[in-house]
Amino acid sequence: MNKASLTSRANELITGLSEMAALIRAHNWSKTPLGPIEGWSETLLATVNLMLHSPFPTILSWGPEMVFLYNDAAISTLTTKHPNALGGLYRDVFHEAWELVSADLEDCFYRGKTAVRDNMFIPILFNGVLEDHYWSYSLIPVYENGRIGGVYDAFRNMTEVVMGARRLRESEARLKLATEVAELGVFVWDTVEDLGSWENDRMYEIFGRTREDGPVSGATFMNEIVHADYQSTFWQAMDATLQEGEPFHFKGPMYLSDKSLRWIEVNGNLQPSTDGSTGKILGTMRDITEMRNIEEEGLAGAARLGELAAIVASSDDVILSKNLDGIITSWNDAAVRVFGYSADEIVGTSILKLIPEELHSDEKTIIEHIRAGRRVEHFETVRVTKDGRKIEVSLTVSPIKDRTGQVIGASKILRDISSRRRIEQSLLQAEKIAATGRMAATIAHEINNPLEAVMNLLYLLRPKITDDDGRGYLATAEDELGRVSHIAKQTLGYYREHAAASLASLSVITEHALTIYEPRCAIAGIGIKKFFDSKTKVVFRRGEMMQVISNLIANSIYAMPTGGTLSVSVSDVRSQGEGIVLAIEDTGVGITPDVLPRVFEAFFTTRTTVGTGIGLFVAKQFVEGHGGRISIESRSDPEDHGTTVRIFLPLQTAYA
Repeated sequence: MNKASLTSRANELITGLSEMAALIRAHNWSKTPLGPIEGWSETLLATVNLMLHSPFPTILSWGPEMVFLYNDAAISTLTTKHPNALGGLYRDVFHEAWELVSADLEDCFYRGKTAVRDNMFIPILFNGVLEDHYWSYSLIPVYENGRIGGVYDAFRNMTEVVMGARRLRESEARLKLATEVAELGVFVWDTVEDLGSWENDRMYEIFGRTREDGPVSGATFMNEIVHADYQSTFWQAMDATLQEGEPFHFKGPMYLSDKSLRWIEVNGNLQPSTDGSTGKILGTMRDITEMRNIEEEGLAGAARLGELAAIVASSDDVILSKNLDGIITSWNDAAVRVFGYSADEIVGTSILKLIPEELHSDEKTIIEHIRAGRRVEHFETVRVTKDGRKIEVSLTVSPIKDRTGQVIGASKILRDISSRRRIEQSLLQAEKIAATGRMAATIAHEINNPLEAVMNLLYLLRPKITDDDGRGYLATAEDELGRVSHIAKQTLGYYREHAAASLASLSVITEHALTIYEPRCAIAGIGIKKFFDSKTKVVFRRGEMMQVISNLIANSIYAMPTGGTLSVSVSDVRSQGEGIVLAIEDTGVGITPDVLPRVFEAFFTTRTTVGTGIGLFVAKQFVEGHGGRISIESRSDPEDHGTTVRIFLPLQTAYA
């Protein structure tokens, strides 16, 4: 038989114009256990045609292999499996659901048991995604010559029905729970018959009645139970609902049977009757007596809170609050000034934003104290501002409790004590300086006596030495003794010259100081470069400037332990005011950026074994005492290092 004849034969056997009828006729069934359509039994053909004309989604599973056939109504269930599912095996087509349905299918095919399932949970793949679905189906065995040839499966997707019913039950449960939690009484009032129906126990509790007493009528409620001063308000609300269909709302006092007064709030909506005139009001009622009392207390408390808020807002101390998770909940104006954050920026963020990372553990300790109901008083620590500055503060933290006494947060009063600390440090330094000054004066006095004695002995020795070598040695000893005297005074750091200022050349003073240190530089492998371009003379105290220059040269020598170059220059300047600039530059190890800003502080030193930390402090005092300025620059990189100190002296008292 040719292909045209086979097609014609298939059209006769499979009837209908549906999509699946066409696909079944065109399918190559010879590659399936069913074989060509021309060989199908009358029972199979009749069942397939019945399936194709069924309006319900239907699957026909034929033979022990359960070859898969289906109609147009089932296409939407198969989604991307269509049309490849046609002619496949049931276990392959619905492999994701096979474990759930195989028992029913096999019982039907092998044992002839009809299965009817309602709302059975069977997840299946929809467009490649496994989804939860609910199905109702019936499995009917198809008999052929007294034996079961296949399973006829009519089904429906009940997911929307099941989920809708579930949502309805959940909605009803939530409504019931909401009314119970909100302590709402639910009622239905037939305004035509003036009959009330109270739908839950709470309505009876609000009125102080039992179910045996029954509900009250609308007339009784309005005329006898509602407070006389509020009856007209009730009537106006009722009239607006009945005449204009507005939602019903009433709030006012009512009398219970024992004549006690309670406040109630009633809300409802009109449900029109069939004739469109009047109908039933469905509503809720709740007892708001306690709430009203709280509101009245709140009004009184609000005034107190307003006063408290004004105090907090105008306080010079930072006042903030936080919850037990460390989240900031309030922020006063002083906090804005101290930390730089506005309330919008900081409220709702963690308190850790204000705490240096290395002190985060402190917050845990504070919260533990607050949870235990304990205050933290006058805790001095460090906090961080918006611009990254660290400030020293004093904290007092107190627990915040609710009405039940439960700790729910903490209030914090913070005071910036940075200025106080600076004053304390200044006083401490002043005390140290004063004590050191007293000690220096004593030591200087004790040293000067033997130095003067030695100088006198050298003076007496001078005429007794006649040879040139002896006189040379004597001169050298006198020079060295003078240098020892000067170095002793410079090391003490508090030598202050009382002699009057005189006209002198800064170049000459500097060159003289270099002469003293040249032997030491030579021993240390330090080369000296001199640039003296100024001959200008300035009025200053020679001893003080000599001490400043000596201190700077000594610092440079200390910074070059393995040798280097010391460059010293004196030059006239015309920019930034007329004057003289002394520059002392070395190629030493340099000063790191973190300590450079502190080098002029009293008693601050980077030396581990020697150094008092007062040399640059005193130098700064001397220079500024002459109306001048001193500045320092330094580099500490391994490839580029060294330090330059510049001293500027103005020419207000200068003479050319």
